[in-house]
Amino acid sequence: MGVQGLTGFVEERGVFFTELRVRDTKLVIDGSSLYHRLCLAPDADFRRGGDYGAFVQALGRLGVPFVQYFAEADREIAGLANLWGCPVLSLDSDFFVFDLAGGYCPLSHFQWQSVRAAAGPQGRYVPARCFSAERFCGHFGRLSKALLPLFAVMNGNDYIGLEALEAFFSKVRLPRGCAAGRGGKHLRLQGLLKWLAQFAEPAEALDNVLKYLKKHQREEIRELLCTSMEDYAPSEVNLEDFFQNGSYECEAARKADVPQWVLDALAKGKLAPFVINALILRSTFLRVQVENMQRPSAHSTALPIRQVIYGLLLRVSHSTEGASPSKQTNELPTVCEFDRCQKTLKKTFVQAASLPPDFCDDRFPLDKLMEVPTSCRQMLLLETLGVKMSFLEPFPSHLQLPVAVTCYWTRHSEPKVKLNQLKALLLMIVSGELQRITNDPDPTVLPAEDDNIAYNEFLKWKEKKLENNDFDLDAAHSFCQWQCCLQMGLYLNQLLGTPLSEPDLSRLYTGTLVHRLYQELKSAPSVENLFILSPKMAQLYLVLLNTVES
Repeated sequence: MGVQGLTGFVEERGVFFTELRVRDTKLVIDGSSLYHRLCLAPDADFRRGGDYGAFVQALGRLGVPFVQYFAEADREIAGLANLWGCPVLSLDSDFFVFDLAGGYCPLSHFQWQSVRAAAGPQGRYVPARCFSAERFCGHFGRLSKALLPLFAVMNGNDYIGLEALEAFFSKVRLPRGCAAGRGGKHLRLQGLLKWLAQFAEPAEALDNVLKYLKKHQREEIRELLCTSMEDYAPSEVNLEDFFQNGSYECEAARKADVPQWVLDALAKGKLAPFVINALILRSTFLRVQVENMQRPSAHSTALPIRQVIYGLLLRVSHSTEGASPSKQTNELPTVCEFDRCQKTLKKTFVQAASLPPDFCDDRFPLDKLMEVPTSCRQMLLLETLGVKMSFLEPFPSHLQLPVAVTCYWTRHSEPKVKLNQLKALLLMIVSGELQRITNDPDPTVLPAEDDNIAYNEFLKWKEKKLENNDFDLDAAHSFCQWQCCLQMGLYLNQLLGTPLSEPDLSRLYTGTLVHRLYQELKSAPSVENLFILSPKMAQLYLVLLNTVES
């Protein structure tokens, strides 16, 4: 993310930061950066599939207002922060370039785990460091902040490479011996900043850059640089409207003809970006987990679910302008999927699924999908996962989708799921249910003492040192397949307006736990009786096992 080499350049010097005590203020947090920061936490065991309890669904439980934006959100983050006059919290070096009224706090300098108490009436605060654009520009003479976007695009960011400007860097005399090839990337950064400082405003600087290029290239490069610099102007989209009214106006979404209910659901986190990428870009990127690279991607197991998602999103494309009558009626649309093939990235065109008649009815295009009867939407979900509602009725509503996904997984995984892998997964689900009824009991139900006893015994078991902590790659691959099936099952359920209740992911999957259960089941089968002290949980496990096996 961001401007190449800029974070290292700024961090090396350190003088561009001011100390900040964060308290009693709004804070605009870049969710993507926060997600990746948590993913890279040193105590996160991602070799075993991660522990969902650390990042996912936490915002909703904590009541933190958030918006999931339609596209790249840097400009919108900057615009909202300037509207509120508060800092931006991120790890994206693009925010060194934006003109931010409240400043930019890198997540790496936001010590949220070290909250301190201030002397006097101020109260507690989070120690942080805030980047000062004024200090940064002052370090390079009279460099205007207005020139920072030109500096960013000339140095190369997410959208423009350096190749187009190599002629400039090979000919220009950068100050103090900073020419290309003499001291590395940071010297070039420093030299470019000092060279730009001689100009009062971007247009003058840009004219001087173009002088070093061939005449036939100049207008094309001017247009490219000017367009790229616009990405550093705070957006005029008013995201405050969303936090006040639950929706916002987005010109880009209107141009892309995105139905309003899709845009609203995306903003509220009720649809995943995966859905928008498939709808607008006709392409998706399937993230690689820690799996057996000699086998097909774990995502291949969930391919039929993705095809149904694509069918729902793209069925309107049958009547595209200019298509022949035969293509309009017979040819299904495709989506370009990027996935791994062994250790390389492979592009595959996947055909959307043909849908049942109810979903091909012209009365129900995508913008009217929620008008399809709930029973029909539920039926499509269950048929895709290959289960009947009668199989799911014995389970609490929040476990019905995971049970359906687990049934699907056992039928579609290759190689076949081993019995101990299935048992470990179901025991993990039961542990989450036991935690739920123990820690967040239903106030209308009298708590059972045996549930508390069983939960305490489970906690004691977790504290015991595992004798065999070997990493089983084949088991990891199988559990990765389950996660892929769950992910796409969730996405399909969301797209259909949640005909089945959404599960609490933080209590549903814990990678370290499921791997431990699997290892112990191989050496000590008695661990299958882990919850025997709670008749309710022991019964739940048996019903789960019998349902999935049947």
